[in-house]
Amino acid sequence: MAKIGIIGAGSWGIGLTVLLHQNGHELTVWSILEEEIAMLREKREHETKLPGVKLAEDIVFTNDLQAAMADKDLLVLAVPSPFTRSTCRQMKEYFQKGQIVVNVAKGIEEKTLDILTDIIEEELPDVNAAVLSGPSHAEEVGRGLPTTCVVGAHDKNTAQYLQSIFISPVFRVYTSPDMLGIELGGALKNVIALAAGTADGLGYGDKTKAALITRGIAEISRLGIAMGGKAETFFGLTGIGDLIVTCASVHSRNRKAGYLIGRGYTMEQAMDEVKMIVEGVYSAKAALALSKKYGVPMPIVEQVNAVLFEGKPAADAVKELMLRATRDEQENPGW
Repeated sequence: MAKIGIIGAGSWGIGLTVLLHQNGHELTVWSILEEEIAMLREKREHETKLPGVKLAEDIVFTNDLQAAMADKDLLVLAVPSPFTRSTCRQMKEYFQKGQIVVNVAKGIEEKTLDILTDIIEEELPDVNAAVLSGPSHAEEVGRGLPTTCVVGAHDKNTAQYLQSIFISPVFRVYTSPDMLGIELGGALKNVIALAAGTADGLGYGDKTKAALITRGIAEISRLGIAMGGKAETFFGLTGIGDLIVTCASVHSRNRKAGYLIGRGYTMEQAMDEVKMIVEGVYSAKAALALSKKYGVPMPIVEQVNAVLFEGKPAADAVKELMLRATRDEQENPGW
């Protein structure tokens, strides 16, 4: 049994709390929101994020960050990606040298273009940072539906230790040293999912979504490889796997926001309607900046940014993608 602090009590933090408790671990869950902790203590359920998923009486809920971090074998950082840096700064006072911090959010910091584990390592010196990612939804993990993810870490021992912590009959975990690739796949697929949802909102059908997924993973993998990620990562669970589920699932907040945009909502109206952090909106500008920095064309990402931030009609963005200059599908087709 491990002592685990869950830093963040949103849907994914609570979903993983259920999983880890079922695995026999001792859980302390922290939130900065006093009303959220009060609800969790009283109702033993997150009524707004994961209604119907009951939480055991021996799970501790607290607003005391020190209590959530002290003497823990590992910490699961489950705050939305825009709050990763600010939360790490709060954690610094209570952080223990060498403590494992597992990032489970997905995003790229817009200002610095940092992946989230880089932020953790910058703000918490001597941290043993890791990442857990893959095609997963809190709603399904909380209900015990079969899920498969990947743990990335700098050393194999840490990865295998975390694999043993998370793995269960309904949660299979693989390991990988490619933390950069895992993080990029998880962040960039949210941007493509906005495009897929927009296509749904426009009524374009499954064939359009299939094209967006296929060309989307081409964009993601080109950039990721240019940045130093491994091709195998982008064609595995945290690349194409996560992209498929996020573009297709009714649970995907990015797809839902895109769908609303396709129906005529502005980006702000769509985010208000979803009522949760839509991380693809925060990663879109960073993805475009990275494509320019590394000289990697990302036409879908470009059009998503134009729709989100420049007021471009979604139908015009699709038309522009369709009428781009003709080319071969592969880089070196070998005619």
